[in-house]
Amino acid sequence: MDNFDNFSSSEKAEATELQRLIAIEQQKAQFQAQVHTFTDVCWDKCVDSPGSKLDYRTETCLVSCVERFIDTTLTITNRFTQMVQKGTH
Repeated sequence: MDNFDNFSSSEKAEATELQRLIAIEQQKAQFQAQVHTFTDVCWDKCVDSPGSKLDYRTETCLVSCVERFIDTTLTITNRFTQMVQKGTH
């Protein structure tokens, strides 16, 4: 956290709240970027030619692709969490 020694307590509270809001917005942006990435990857992998409806094969491929992407993201996140926890103990 930044050095707020010269701030009044209300300014410190405002600065802390602003940092919290910025962190939340950064998390939202990261989530949107992930959604955009797996949309691009799965669309390119699964959709041959867009039509008015998804056929069974395309729908199954999209569901499987997104599930694999989510599983992979969770695995990586859990691994980093474990690494951080081991580093702090």
